[in-house]
Amino acid sequence: MGTIIVGLIVVGIVFFIVRDMLHQKRKGKSIQCGGNCKNCRGCQ
Repeated sequence: MGTIIVGLIVVGIVFFIVRDMLHQKRKGKSIQCGGNCKNCRGCQ
C-alpha cells in the first residue's frame, strides 16, 4: 500500500513539473535558454 502512495506522489510531482514546463513554453520562455546571449557559453 505504501508503494502505491509513494508512486502516486511521484507521478503527481512529475505531472506538475511537465505542466509548468509547457506553460512556460507557451508564454515564450525557453526551458533551456535564459536569453542572455552575452554570457552564454552554449556556442563557445
